[in-house]
Amino acid sequence: MIRASGTVGFQGRSVIAASSRLTHAVAASLAIAALSLCLIVTLTVLSTKATMAMGLPV
Repeated sequence: MIRASGTVGFQGRSVIAASSRLTHAVAASLAIAALSLCLIVTLTVLSTKATMAMGLPV
């Protein structure tokens, strides 16, 4: 095998894989998903505490 000149390992020119607009969209959707997950966990904990405070109906 003959190695092409100027291409050694990962030292070639870097290529942008995705546009900055796509990167920002992905970051925004991940942030929204994280916030909604935190909200769901908070509501679950609060509703569990409220249910435990009511006691069992007899």
